[in-house]
Amino acid sequence: MALVFRVAMQFVGLLASLLGWVLSIITTYLPHWKNLNLDLNEMENWTMGLWQTCVIQEEVGRQCKGFDSFLALPAELRIARILMFLSNGLGFLGLLASGFGLDCLRIGERRQELKKRLIIVGGTLFWTAGIAALVPVSWVAHVTVQEFWDETMPEIVPRWEFGEALFTGWFAGFSLLLGGCLLNCVACSTHAPLASGHYAVEETQTRCLYLENGTADLNV
Repeated sequence: MALVFRVAMQFVGLLASLLGWVLSIITTYLPHWKNLNLDLNEMENWTMGLWQTCVIQEEVGRQCKGFDSFLALPAELRIARILMFLSNGLGFLGLLASGFGLDCLRIGERRQELKKRLIIVGGTLFWTAGIAALVPVSWVAHVTVQEFWDETMPEIVPRWEFGEALFTGWFAGFSLLLGGCLLNCVACSTHAPLASGHYAVEETQTRCLYLENGTADLNV
């Protein structure tokens, strides 16, 4: 029962981390980090992402233009690009490490301590990836709020608001944190069990052989 619960929790943690990693990639390329609705022209909406700005018109449709210079971007967008790429890379490494460390995987089943360390490494990578995703999303949201309530700007000037990508990024970051937490908790709270039934039977047969020979110490 303990082994079944352990494997189930590992799968839940891995699936949560996988979901967060996929959403983190989607967030990186979504052009909806900020939305701008024009009161004077309700048929035209503007969106801004990390790579381009788009305008949506009912008659023309969507038209997008990429940013010409990385250095010309605001500081929050420059840092967001770097951290989101870091989150995506760390999430991929976390999937590799934790995937090879699953108890249900027959590869390396006799090296349980190594598999436990892989799970811990994978969980730590997911934690770092989650933080790397939450920081830029929260920073862009903070700057958006400050600019929206800036009293020095005339009221007639349109204000940027939260885009859908921010909410997707928050969900991605918390999913990565949850997945990493589950993997680390399972790995650190219990001893590494035997990976498969045939290995347990083999060990039992070895113990019985020693007892039949009248030897109590298995190291003899």
